[in-house]
Order: sequence, then C-alpha cells, then structure tokens
Amino acid sequence: MRGLGRALTQNEVVEEMERHFSKTISQSYLSQIESGARPHITHGTRQLLAGYFKVHPGFLVDDAEGFQTDLGSAVRAEDTTRNAWIYAAADNFHDDPKLGQALTDIADHPDTRKCLMLLGEIVKVPGLVEHLHEVLRPAPAEAGAASEGVGDPDLARAEPAES
Repeated sequence: MRGLGRALTQNEVVEEMERHFSKTISQSYLSQIESGARPHITHGTRQLLAGYFKVHPGFLVDDAEGFQTDLGSAVRAEDTTRNAWIYAAADNFHDDPKLGQALTDIADHPDTRKCLMLLGEIVKVPGLVEHLHEVLRPAPAEAGAASEGVGDPDLARAEPAES
C-alpha cells in the first residue's frame, strides 16, 4: 500500500501517522483494534485511521447485524453508510449536545432516510419550521404546565388545536 511491497508493521503505522499527521495512537491500542479486543473506537481515532488509510470513516465501523454483500443488501449498506455519517456528525456537536442528540435520534430511527426526507420537506414549506417550533416548544410559562416531554425536558407535546 505504501510502496514497500509488504504490509506495514503496527509500529510502522504508528510512526507514519505521527510523521504525516503529528498525531498517533499507541501500538498496543492499534493491536487491540486489529484483534477485536477493542470493539469501539473514539471518533478521533476513527478519523485519524480513516485519514491515514485514505478511507471513509464509516468503513471502519462494523457492519450492521444481518449485513450481506449481495445485491439485495444494497439498501441496507446505504442505510449503514448514512447512519455512520450521521453518528459521526453527531459526535462533532460537543458544544451543542441537544443537536448531537437530535442527530443520534435520527440515526437510531428504523427509517433514517424517511426522517431526513421529511425534514427536507418541512423546511421547504414557508413558516412550517416556525409553526412546529411553537407547537413543540411552548413558551417558558407554558412549559411547566406541559404533561409530557418529547425526548427533551424543555420540549412538550401540545394538544391538537381546535378549529
């Protein structure tokens, strides 16, 4: 891969990452990742490895249960890639945890594509975002009277308006 005519050792990978990115992980951590002893890696480690190996970060995430490589799994593979992208995006919002959680909730939904398509349609309708925001996020005085939150203590479900 790197023009050496052989696979790199873990130590060589660690040294090359340090040389190219001024960041690295330890050889023992890399060994744990390769052996499967470390099934979950941090977002930063995933980004570093993806950059080094020049692959999409989603490539470094385990396939979803039931994943197949035949043509029938194309939609599931697309969903897995989409969800990996959304989870990675959610990890980037440390300073806005509610937004990160909203993205995680979308990725956790059984039909992520439908959620994103619906969101796209909502923003196209003039005034609908503002209307939904008013309905789902009542004024502070009303928030205390709300009986049920929507995944967030300061969001409340409103009763349907009577016409």
